[in-house]
Amino acid sequence: MHATVAAATDAQLVAEVEDALARSLVDHPLAPRLRDAMQYAVLGGGKRVRPILVLRACEAVGGLRRDAMAAAVALEMVHCFSLVHDDLPALDNDDLRRGRPTTHRAHGEALAILAGDGLMSVAMELALASPRRGAEIARELASATTGMITGQVYDTLGGFDGAPDAGARLRLIHDHKTGALLRAACRMGALAGTPSEAHLAALTAYGEAMGLMFQVVDDIIDETQSTEHLGKTAGKDRDAGKLTYPSVFGLDESRRHVERLLDRAVEAVTPLGEPAAPLVQMARILATRTR
Repeated sequence: MHATVAAATDAQLVAEVEDALARSLVDHPLAPRLRDAMQYAVLGGGKRVRPILVLRACEAVGGLRRDAMAAAVALEMVHCFSLVHDDLPALDNDDLRRGRPTTHRAHGEALAILAGDGLMSVAMELALASPRRGAEIARELASATTGMITGQVYDTLGGFDGAPDAGARLRLIHDHKTGALLRAACRMGALAGTPSEAHLAALTAYGEAMGLMFQVVDDIIDETQSTEHLGKTAGKDRDAGKLTYPSVFGLDESRRHVERLLDRAVEAVTPLGEPAAPLVQMARILATRTR
């Protein structure tokens, strides 16, 4: 866990997420080699933004963290599955993730593909087993997963309907590829608690702003930080000719995008009062992260 994100949550919360992730794979009936590859993909570090958002969103509507943990772990597994498949030679062809070899470099392509598949299916099992509204939570996760995959297609293969300009194409990619899971994190967390319609609407708006903000910051970081600092290959999207906020709008305007999206996220959850304070703090810190 990076220090900036830890400051937005707390060490105990992070430890709970890591422990739940580890137990979910140890307890599951899996082929030994498959378990090893899935553990490698899931337990290799990471910011854990998505599961923490699930837990904080649940608390923001008066729920209990323990009721949201299955949803949090399920969502993080889907995120990790997406990274494993992103890194494959057929997609981004990356050798480095979180400062170490990518899953297909460590375990081979065949097992990496199967590990990603396994993480998605186990995630759906866990979501369905949530103690509150399991079917609704699983539906949110499945829908967000489809949205994320759609974003990957747009990002990697194109095929946009009509002829949208570069800015519209970029927004469509990011709203799906990154935004879908971050929006789902907030909605899944709320569903695990006791949300009113107003609560759910507020957290949905927060998640939408956070999803786009997180990716714009990612684009800025990719343009301005080194591979050594990031623990993954810097400048990869630019070198591949992909659309990014700095390539379309420039760095200065991209930073202004972040400021506007941060304001939108904070405004969305302000009516929830003190229970939403950790979400506000998390948004502020993620807006200024450097990795």
